[in-house]
Amino acid sequence: MRTYPRSNQVLERNRRSIPGGMFSLNRETDPGIVFVKGEGALLWDADGNRYIDYHAAFAPYLLGHNDLRVNAAVESVLRDGSSLFGVNTTILEGELAELICDSVPFADLACVLNSGSEATCQAIRAARAFTGRDHIIVMQGGYNGWHNDVACNVMTPLSEIGPRVSPGEYRFAPLGAGIPEAHRALVHVVNFNDLDSVEYVAQRYPVAALITEPILQNIGVVKPQPGYLEGLRRLADRYGFNLIFDEVKTGFRHALGGYSAISGVSPDLAVYGKAMANGYPIAAIAGRREIMELFSHPDPRRRVLLAGTYNGHPVPVAAAIATLFALRCDNGAVYTRLESLGKRFEDGLLSFAGPGSGLTLVRQGSAFCIYFMDHAPVDWHDIALHHDFQADLEMRRVLIEDGIFMFPIATKQCSISAAHDEALIDETLSRIEQALTGRVVQPAAI
Repeated sequence: MRTYPRSNQVLERNRRSIPGGMFSLNRETDPGIVFVKGEGALLWDADGNRYIDYHAAFAPYLLGHNDLRVNAAVESVLRDGSSLFGVNTTILEGELAELICDSVPFADLACVLNSGSEATCQAIRAARAFTGRDHIIVMQGGYNGWHNDVACNVMTPLSEIGPRVSPGEYRFAPLGAGIPEAHRALVHVVNFNDLDSVEYVAQRYPVAALITEPILQNIGVVKPQPGYLEGLRRLADRYGFNLIFDEVKTGFRHALGGYSAISGVSPDLAVYGKAMANGYPIAAIAGRREIMELFSHPDPRRRVLLAGTYNGHPVPVAAAIATLFALRCDNGAVYTRLESLGKRFEDGLLSFAGPGSGLTLVRQGSAFCIYFMDHAPVDWHDIALHHDFQADLEMRRVLIEDGIFMFPIATKQCSISAAHDEALIDETLSRIEQALTGRVVQPAAI
């Protein structure tokens, strides 16, 4: 059994000066592994253990850790004396905005920020300014950031939100303390894939925006049912609210134009992050001109404040430009490779855990989740009622022991990078088969 004495030492030291020992407590795991190196599809921890990485730091590493093209772009701006000037604009800002708008079919304008949470916050603010309304709709099981309007209802126990209701909404279940009741009163939580509940809320409140991941990727991979995204577009048009796609995880991972390009459904606004700069801290808002221009409206009473000293910092901007160029080159060869690797994983898993096994693999390109249930889930209630969380967690812990790192929380999405290869996929499948047949409580068919 692996032990982690050096990782433990780091955590113990950090807890003396950091609340909880780390700057983002969403990273906390058991075992408490501290990683010190990433290269391609591999990670090494402080104790020298090697892992095949399927966590990808919550999914930014589409090209793999330490991609040479991205590193070279960052090194170039540092060598050339590019700095944070804090005056007007830069050449790099324009290049990146043009790349985003050229890549995303519905986008007229784009702005860059530092994190997905900042981007969703600004998108909601812009929607409120555009519509003159205050209420928003969010998804049970979706994660749209840490700010007051959306820090709620991800993996909420059904004992807190109650059984499925449709049409209807669920109570606001905050992800932590400090969220005022006034904010909660403006947020309406419905289940994904439930158009009736969206209409139920829109008929009762002046809704400014509905924000959703087009695929829920914080409770695994929950896909939209046929017609669902199209239905959201129709309801937004009918009731006059803005449709916001949170593509922080889906954007650029599944297609250059984001999942909106795959679905053919155009939101009013979309936010991006994660894979956009292959691990560097950046995010973006893109959307319709008449909404985006509120950020620069000449009337200060209508202008939406968009400010940030580090917005457009040359290091992450250079990384994003290099990443998007890599994704565009050779007619999207990276996406072809990612789909091939994802299909190899899917076919391999189904060879020993197919129909009747009690397992279901849901995959979108390079993102996947293994569910311990006999069907692909449609929403959080479906997962909470049917998924075997303990078996999922045990599988992940066994795999970590065997050098396969999937984040050790049940239903967390896994990600394949372009730096993975067939041999690593096959090694992973072998380890999963051993885990399922040998050490994880599973249906007898496995």
